[in-house]
Amino acid sequence: MNSVIQYFKDIFHGVSTLWSGMRVTGKYFVSPGEIVTQKYPENRATLKMADRFKGEIVMPHDDNNQHRCTGCGICEMNCPNGSIEVLTNRVANEDGKLVRVIDKHVYHLSMCTFCGLCVKTCPSDALAFGQKFEHAVFDRHKLTKILNREGSSLKKEVKS
Repeated sequence: MNSVIQYFKDIFHGVSTLWSGMRVTGKYFVSPGEIVTQKYPENRATLKMADRFKGEIVMPHDDNNQHRCTGCGICEMNCPNGSIEVLTNRVANEDGKLVRVIDKHVYHLSMCTFCGLCVKTCPSDALAFGQKFEHAVFDRHKLTKILNREGSSLKKEVKS
């Protein structure tokens, strides 16, 4: 007898959860309110991504072609997939002291899982997530990017 009662309870529970889901769907069908979906790719020119969107990793540069990366390699050590390589050189500064500067900050987008550990652990906030998300290519070597621009240098307020 208990199994028959449980059977009807399960049917009632299933119908009630279906009804509550259909109420939500029906509400947005009749009065959509704020539209949160976008018609991609038709709106490619006006597409606006959310601020917290995690696109590719970028290294922001200012107008003077300066960045904040000291070449410490913490992002490279924390990347679980090995998608970051920091190649550094040692050059003498004005005082004659050898300082580390980045030669190339290599980012392998094809290996990145967008976990964000490199951005979170960077002590100088040199890395950020970009908004670009269209990365389809025929040659996977095109997914390897050099994040520091040619001729760029370290910002003076950042200590290496």
